[in-house]
Amino acid sequence: MGTIKTICILTLLTFSLTNCSQTRNDRAIIGRSGAEQELKSTLADMSKDNFLEGKRIIIKDSVTAISVAEPILFSIYGKDNIIKQRPYETFLIDKYWIINGTLPIDYLGGTFLIIIDSQDSKIIKIFHGK
Repeated sequence: MGTIKTICILTLLTFSLTNCSQTRNDRAIIGRSGAEQELKSTLADMSKDNFLEGKRIIIKDSVTAISVAEPILFSIYGKDNIIKQRPYETFLIDKYWIINGTLPIDYLGGTFLIIIDSQDSKIIKIFHGK
C-alpha cells in the first residue's frame, strides 16, 4: 500500500510541476523584428496610440523619482558614492524633478544633481560636482 501511495504522490507532484511551469511557447511575443517595427512606427508618428501624450505626470512622488534616478546615478558615479549623499533633496518644480545629494556640513566634495521630466522620465541634466 505504501508503494502505491508513493507512486500516486509522485505522479501528482510531477503533474503539478509540469502544469505550473511556463515556457516561451505558451506566450504571445512580438520578437526582436516586431519590437524594431514598433519602434520605427512610434518614432515616425509620436502622437499615434501614445497613452502619455506628454500631458500626464507619471512620476508623481519623490520616492518614485528617486527609484528612477538611483540606478542611473549608481551606474555612472558608483553606488557607494551616491548612497553617501543621502538624504537627497527632491523638488517637483513645474513638471521636473530636481534631485541632488547632500553632504555633511564642513565636508569637502561635491554632490550629484539630476533633473528628470515627470511626464516621460527623460533625464534633462545629470551632473556631479567636485
